[in-house]
Amino acid sequence: MRKISLLSASLAGFIGAPIMAQANELVLYCSVQEEWCRLMGESFQRESGINVLMTRRSSGETYAQLKAEEGQPRGDVWWGGTGDPHLQAAEEGLTAAYESPMLAELQDWAVSQAEASGFRTVGIYAGALGYGFNTELVDDPAPACWSDLLDERFRDDIQVANPNSSGTAYTLLATLVQIMGEDEAFEFLGQLDENISQYTQSGAAPIRNAATGETAIGIVFMHDAVAQAVTGAPITAVAPCEGTGYEIGSMSLVEGGPNPENARLFYDWALSPEAQALGAEANSFQVPSNRNAPVPPESPSLDQITLIDYDFVTYGASDTRQNLLSRWDAEIGAQR
Repeated sequence: MRKISLLSASLAGFIGAPIMAQANELVLYCSVQEEWCRLMGESFQRESGINVLMTRRSSGETYAQLKAEEGQPRGDVWWGGTGDPHLQAAEEGLTAAYESPMLAELQDWAVSQAEASGFRTVGIYAGALGYGFNTELVDDPAPACWSDLLDERFRDDIQVANPNSSGTAYTLLATLVQIMGEDEAFEFLGQLDENISQYTQSGAAPIRNAATGETAIGIVFMHDAVAQAVTGAPITAVAPCEGTGYEIGSMSLVEGGPNPENARLFYDWALSPEAQALGAEANSFQVPSNRNAPVPPESPSLDQITLIDYDFVTYGASDTRQNLLSRWDAEIGAQR
């Protein structure tokens, strides 16, 4: 059994009459993979004694749920998923400001995410966008760039998620706009559409499907491709040669949530090195935001990838997101 950390002991000290007077529970909306979601919920429940009610949905779906529940929220914490929809939720007042005492331990990019949102969200991990291909289905030359995905040999053999439901796919959309310009990016996406067999709901589904041979290539965050490779799947991860965007996976407190004290306890715990080390146990290989958390050796090294200067503030803004998604619906989605 894993030892209860010092932070867990401090959590126990905070769990007193004020919290017990409420329902002793936490409603967690989680936007990473199911295994990691379950591990986070179960670990916090075991260490705090607070009953965790966890729902797993993609980033776009969770944002839509918060919007639908505005004024009468059911959730307490939104943990995980790409930062852009967290920033949009912050802008729209769907999430609450909170400056955790754990901020002093975080990487600069995680603190910048908090500052950009008025401390309504915070970075919990980072990961670069790219794609993975099945080495048994893709012949040489191996694809190495975004432009290689337009090759006719990949006709109907690439999958990517729908950016309306998936933060991964929205990051792709925003990345291409920043690399190419908006009109050129949509021209590229229109050509890429000819090679897309399916727009999935989940951001990681394309690489799972590539691992089983359903498709040759999945456009995903690189750590999701690595997660398939470490299980023995014939998957190679690619950091596109033109450069690529990245995510700052984020966490937010729901404005007006039913269990605010328990939510803050979870928030502080989730920023600890011990909690962030749980990712690797669930085969999730993002780079953690706490400087004292171990970086899994399988994690793609961000300093060896050509990363663009991704503009999180602009592309996390409500108007920008809505405009890009509307254009994608009209020019790409409607053609399906």
